[in-house]
Amino acid sequence: MRNPPGSGGERLLLVSTNFAPEQAGIGPYATQLAEHWAHERGAEVHVLAGLPHYPAWRTDPDYRGRWRLVDDHAGVLVHRRRHYVPARQSALRRAAYEGTILGHGLLAPPRIARPDAVVAQVPSLAGGLLAARLARRYGVPFLPVVQDLMGAAAAQSGISGGGRVASVASSVERRMLAGATLVGVIHESFRERVRALGVPAHRIRLTPNWSHVRPPSRPRAETRAALGWPEGRTVLLHSGNMGLKQGLDVLIDAARIAPELLVVLMGDGSVRGHLERLAAPLPNVRLLDPAPADEFPEILAAADALVVTQRASVLDMSVPSKLTSYFVAARPVIASVAGNGGTAQELRRSAAGRLVPPEDPGELVAAARALAADPAAADALGARGAAYAASHLSRAAGLGRLSALLDEALATEPAPVRAARRAAPPEGAPA
Repeated sequence: MRNPPGSGGERLLLVSTNFAPEQAGIGPYATQLAEHWAHERGAEVHVLAGLPHYPAWRTDPDYRGRWRLVDDHAGVLVHRRRHYVPARQSALRRAAYEGTILGHGLLAPPRIARPDAVVAQVPSLAGGLLAARLARRYGVPFLPVVQDLMGAAAAQSGISGGGRVASVASSVERRMLAGATLVGVIHESFRERVRALGVPAHRIRLTPNWSHVRPPSRPRAETRAALGWPEGRTVLLHSGNMGLKQGLDVLIDAARIAPELLVVLMGDGSVRGHLERLAAPLPNVRLLDPAPADEFPEILAAADALVVTQRASVLDMSVPSKLTSYFVAARPVIASVAGNGGTAQELRRSAAGRLVPPEDPGELVAAARALAADPAAADALGARGAAYAASHLSRAAGLGRLSALLDEALATEPAPVRAARRAAPPEGAPA
């Protein structure tokens, strides 16, 4: 460790709508990045975040009724601003969600001294715009890290008015990325999309995500017994967000076709109620709440196969955070996704599972039955996933790439200029 957190040197602002205690999506990556910069760089790290709400799309009970607060999270100061949280997705509700994030952030930005750089976790359009505006106000480098692109995602999401949202979102993304010093992308499949939004290739850097969970340590049989999963029963587990994009109806249909399978959906999201209604007549489907962080790896490892699904209409550019966790669990992966997207590319690269067409329950069942018929082959696939996570998706490597992105951006500014800039707060900046 270089210095104790906040002991001097750099001051950094990370803008991420999602942050701890959220355990799904980009929240864990934003959290671990902020902690890394505070503890390994000795930086004074501030985070501008929303109230915890994902993936349930309900404000965490501990934060309800709060408008503005500052949390001290492991030496990181988290400045939270209240915003609207839509229980169901539509164009109007999504616009209200983003609009209240942007409006409250502009009305009450963090009251901090001038940072050395502003970093944003995208796809939050409001978060990206806030970060870009704050970077311009302070006259410092702006570094968006593209986890997803809202324009492309909205067009394929299936939400009411998705086409209108996509058009507006793409326009906002173009404007937001135009002012970036450098742009990080978590997968090669984003490069062309970002270039199409007007970012020159020489300003794009690959900054892949990492496996943010620890390997399992408890015997599988022990966890299965605690969960009530019978030995000898093939368990398919999907963990994470339950949204329209995931197309999780395919797993309900698979359970209907193959009653010998036990299908488990663990998580929360906007379509959980719909899935509960579909699953009600099926004794071989179970829905679980999101697991606590200390139990999560054990539950993943207790399954016989881990499933990632997406609707056939989705252009899968990114790599879902669940996939990096799946690899660590050392169980085979069944990916019911488009064959030309980021998830399919990662599955081929890792050789850790089976790829089947999206929204095809028959093919999904066939893959599950094939794995069940050859446990040794299934274990070998899982071992390859764990080895791939260890060699390609380590936390140290992922955080190191983001630190290199920051260092490169800071190096574009001569040290004397940087020192003079820090000494003179900009006009109109928050105190």
